[in-house]
Amino acid sequence: MPPTTLEIPWSHLETSLGEQLGRSAVSRRPLDLHALAHDASHYLLTPELLVRPTSADQVAAVMAACDEVGAPVTFRSGGTSLSGQGVTDAVLVDTRRHFTDVEVLDGGARVRVQPGVTVRAVNARLAPYHRKLGPDPASEGACTLGGVIANNSSGMHCGTQLNTYATLESLTVVLPSGTVVDSAAPDAEAELAAREPELVAGLLALRRRVLGDPDSVATIRRLFSMKNTMGYGINALLDFESPLDMLVHLLIGSEGTLGFVASAVLATVPVHPEVATGLLVLDTIGAATGAVPELAGTGVATAELLDAASLRVAQQDPRCPPRIADLDVEQHAALLVEWQGDSPAELDAAVGSAAATLDRLPLTTPARLTRDARERAALWTVRKGLFSAVAEARPAGTNALLEDVVVGVDVLGETCVALTELFAKHRYESSVIFGHARDGNVHFLLNERFDDAGSMRRYADFTEDLVDLVLGQGGSLKAEHGTGRIMAPFVRRQYGDELYAVMWEIKRLLDPRGLLNPAAVLSDEPTSYLQDLKPSPPVEEEVDRCVECGYCEPVCPSKDLTLTPRQRIVVRRDIQTARAAGDHALADSLERDYDYDGTQTCAVDGMCQSACPVRIDTGALTRRLRRESATRTAQTAWAGAARAWGTVAPLGGLALSAARLVPSGVPVTATRLVRAVAGADALPLYDARLPGGGSRRRELATGSPVAVLFSTCIGEMFGTEPGGHTGDLGSGATGALVELCVRADVPLRTPAGIGGLCCGTPWKSKGMSSGYAVMADRVVPALREATEGGRLPVVVEASSCVEGLEMMLAERAPDLRVVDAVDFVRDTVLPRLDVRRTDRTLVVHPTCSSQRAGSTEALVALAEAVATDVVVPISWGCCAFAGDRGLLHPELTASATAAEAAEVAGIVARVTPPRAENASPSTALTPAGEPGFVSSNRTCEIGMTRATGQPYRHVLELLAEASRA
Repeated sequence: MPPTTLEIPWSHLETSLGEQLGRSAVSRRPLDLHALAHDASHYLLTPELLVRPTSADQVAAVMAACDEVGAPVTFRSGGTSLSGQGVTDAVLVDTRRHFTDVEVLDGGARVRVQPGVTVRAVNARLAPYHRKLGPDPASEGACTLGGVIANNSSGMHCGTQLNTYATLESLTVVLPSGTVVDSAAPDAEAELAAREPELVAGLLALRRRVLGDPDSVATIRRLFSMKNTMGYGINALLDFESPLDMLVHLLIGSEGTLGFVASAVLATVPVHPEVATGLLVLDTIGAATGAVPELAGTGVATAELLDAASLRVAQQDPRCPPRIADLDVEQHAALLVEWQGDSPAELDAAVGSAAATLDRLPLTTPARLTRDARERAALWTVRKGLFSAVAEARPAGTNALLEDVVVGVDVLGETCVALTELFAKHRYESSVIFGHARDGNVHFLLNERFDDAGSMRRYADFTEDLVDLVLGQGGSLKAEHGTGRIMAPFVRRQYGDELYAVMWEIKRLLDPRGLLNPAAVLSDEPTSYLQDLKPSPPVEEEVDRCVECGYCEPVCPSKDLTLTPRQRIVVRRDIQTARAAGDHALADSLERDYDYDGTQTCAVDGMCQSACPVRIDTGALTRRLRRESATRTAQTAWAGAARAWGTVAPLGGLALSAARLVPSGVPVTATRLVRAVAGADALPLYDARLPGGGSRRRELATGSPVAVLFSTCIGEMFGTEPGGHTGDLGSGATGALVELCVRADVPLRTPAGIGGLCCGTPWKSKGMSSGYAVMADRVVPALREATEGGRLPVVVEASSCVEGLEMMLAERAPDLRVVDAVDFVRDTVLPRLDVRRTDRTLVVHPTCSSQRAGSTEALVALAEAVATDVVVPISWGCCAFAGDRGLLHPELTASATAAEAAEVAGIVARVTPPRAENASPSTALTPAGEPGFVSSNRTCEIGMTRATGQPYRHVLELLAEASRA
């Protein structure tokens, strides 16, 4: 066994790895360690060392260095695992940040992936080929392929036929010995035998041992005929004769205890374009589970169970679809069912063949299937977010424990009934059951405290009863979440002494020193699952609902620079825990580093809320922290700016225009000097790539307006890109919108004093509450008068300002309606225009605000009205310019846009024909043939222009040009 962490020379190891990987790849900074300590499980260990390697060779170097000093190693990617397999008090290796490559092979039939890329990102790359990955976990937006492979994850549709084990073609793996194996290499078998002879011999011996024991063969065949991630995948010893094949399939589901999977090639599965989805409601959970065998006989693609408690919690979500919201739930349960086909006729046939079965079922309400994409998505959103949504309602101070078990479908009903009896016996209130009923695999959620002895005894007693129940039904204690720490002590009970010994022998063959993720998968300590449990102290009202699921992380613009929303929350929790424990030095260190990592580099873009199942906006926490740290002088100054905004706002534009009249080094140096003295958050950093100032806002008056134009101040602060829209009616997006409306005979008016009005975002995002109140007191009366008491909509040409204005009015004038100009033009103006569509590529950057408001569809529609080829980069995300945040911290925007910028460069290279070698500049592409770049918010356009070197403009500018006579 490995030495205790106290015996390991951590400083020596940090120095050694820093020399090999680079100093930035290794950290012992407390904030880094605590931010990465937390995952979605209810276990918590704080690592001693964080390492971020960039290649398989660097991982091998990490493993060699740790082997030298006896330091345990745990690999961590998405952090969505629920069973404790991603935590450690030794070396944590982050394999998310630098392992995100995806390569589509053979026209989408196969795909090569690295461990840090999410399932959703891979499927987005496969979508043009009408293919997807086989595994389809509910956490697909956040879980990464590293965890999917390490846990042999499955999901809602794939069962055992399409999981990782079944769809794997090859692996590149780093073994604890340092050997790197690419199983697809022609000489891989011979190379493995030459470099690892003892391993090869040991695997062959274990295969003979298992085959020689009929009881072992029968047990393996029985348990792996269903979903089963308990222990190691020893079915590989039966399924394959080659040591290489045995090895790569044993690594699947091994939870990082046998080696590191650097990349994998997986076979993909077809996406069936025609789908019918329905919610079947029955009177009881027994009736619902009893219906599953009949439904399975119809070829149903999935049958997801939701018990009464799940339905009630789902009804609390304002996004809950009517089909669930309108239920009068008593003891009811529901099955979310789906049939699929490659054509409408094929789907008709599938649904038709199931009709008789549906008619026979004792349904509470008549069956209704929908093919509408939005209705289907709403139903699946409820199911996929159920764990976190249910956990949101847990009592303060408790942890949400999500377990999954599997039994034969024929005994699923009685097992679920027995489970509910166990909940009652052990006094677990509000517990829920949901999951993949078609596969006999259900999940259940418990709320438990880990801070008193009585609760711990209850949890231990319940676990013993659960183990007896599931194993008594011939099932498995883990179906798809991995064994982890939570079920490691019960592997022997499920498999028996002989197969348990086989598993330990596999561990010793591959990891003789036991350094890879110790305590996961196998444990001889009966109560190890009761150790290192995570506290859940209430900290801050805005984020106390967080269950640390990590769904927010992939959409966070600061994820590769500083912290993610989950990490911001857990660091705040750990600060309080440290204070309560009297460790003020740790708390002070975390607070000091949190200022930049947590507060200054948060874009407060709200994208985290769009991904969070419990709708937490971590930006709300950041805004409050900024408000609390703002000085009285700053509050007074920003309030004064609000009162004089009609003068202050144009000054920004004048300053930018003036800066362009002098050598760029002068304003750059000046702003750097001021920032060096006053701090980075005090003054934006000038950049020569910034445009000049815009034009002042004009007041429009008309007797019979269709809408009220709330033109934005960012349009007068920041001018257009070179060649941008200009005209008699104004420049940039505002001028383009006015011109389009005049051309379409859609009259607009502006509020009185528009030059001094603002949506309030500059104040709200900085926590300047006094100035925000001043501005709101000016805006609301002006808009109420201009809209004639709310009769007219308010149209705004900048998507972020739409969101800011909606937030202001939601608090003070909820009856006033705000519309993004892209929606308004698509619906009201575009039908009245004659638009010349060009054979051209337009690259669209959706904004975080347009995405949250649902306006991205309109943005793309306007682009499609102008150009024949419209591309939204797969890797698009929030640019993190965030008003002036990209000027205050340009490194934030650079990090947030890196992936999208690289993809845009590839798009440009693909669509731009090469110029002839001797061509003169006059033969270059005309503007109409060059690719264009559009968005719907001026600051986002500036951010993307900086990131890509391409001139991003508002889509309305291009539409105005394309519709001119």
